[in-house]
Amino acid sequence: MIETVDLTKKYGDFFALESLTLKLEQGDLFGFIGPNGAGKTTT
Repeated sequence: MIETVDLTKKYGDFFALESLTLKLEQGDLFGFIGPNGAGKTTT
């Protein structure tokens, strides 16, 4: 299991993530989708 509660990531005054809560159970699939340059690899 992977779980995060109220995860926040800031770059200076810019919020890249704010209050992310996520719980993945065994067998769950999760992926990041978005346009080029959106920060998927950085995440």
